Amino acid sequence: MLCAAAVALLPGAAPQPPIQQRFDPPRFAPWINGTAADEPETQVQMIDADTAVIRQSVRTNFEAPFLYLLFGRDRALLLDTGAGNVRIRPVVDRLMAAWQKQHNARPLHLFVAHSHGHGDHHAGDAEFADRPDTTVVGLKPEQVAATFGISEWPTKPVPFDLGGRVLDIIPTPGHEPAHIMVYDGKTQLLFSGDMLYPGRLYIPAGQFAAFRASTERLADFAQTHPIKALLGAHIEMTATPGQDYPMQAATHPEERALPLSPAVIDELRQALAAAPSPPTIDRHADFIVYPRPPRPNP
Repeated sequence: MLCAAAVALLPGAAPQPPIQQRFDPPRFAPWINGTAADEPETQVQMIDADTAVIRQSVRTNFEAPFLYLLFGRDRALLLDTGAGNVRIRPVVDRLMAAWQKQHNARPLHLFVAHSHGHGDHHAGDAEFADRPDTTVVGLKPEQVAATFGISEWPTKPVPFDLGGRVLDIIPTPGHEPAHIMVYDGKTQLLFSGDMLYPGRLYIPAGQFAAFRASTERLADFAQTHPIKALLGAHIEMTATPGQDYPMQAATHPEERALPLSPAVIDELRQALAAAPSPPTIDRHADFIVYPRPPRPNP
């Protein structure tokens, strides 16, 4: 049963202690960024043998999203299916087949989930509709809650076991009603979607309180779970602190690194707590709080 969003901090409530985490990000080679004429449609980099990152070329869609594929003993989780104009399933099938070959052809059920329901994160869903041994998770909060067994949406994270690899599914509505983050205790990485990434953190009109409440719950989670880095769904910031690319930029030269430090959770929490009413654009070194009119789901 879905519950109402948590209420923002009461006036005069004691501030939370700073999040004490060690920033230890994965090491990535440079990502495709639209500057090469022969850029491939997708790029894959492995964090470890069981964790793949897929980037969609900005040449196929200006959103250039990142997708994540996590393997457990019995299941795999694909987080997002891209922004369209490219086939994602062949990339995923190739990675699945390679993993299974290394594990004596072990059967794997694939869960196709989404950081949230905006079109640049589920455009490839139709490719997986007829894939055997595959569950495509719905886009509404009720469907996400039902698949992952979240009985107290959005206030309680729940474990999701891939088989020897337990993830935490963290409801974080605000940017979009069905937004989730996924925490992986194996790598100590937080896959943070569009709520917290190097770019413009869009907050639809009327959703500021929900976004702030999700940030407070995320900060609570970070107090009790070691987080080495956050990996979001886009890069919209240049290597110059505080400087983003123009909207719908066709190339991303001198792109900022993908991983964010866990310290940005505190920074975002404090920025939202200090925001005026109505909120305004608030620029930080690694992200921009960006209130905007509601964006309909395609």
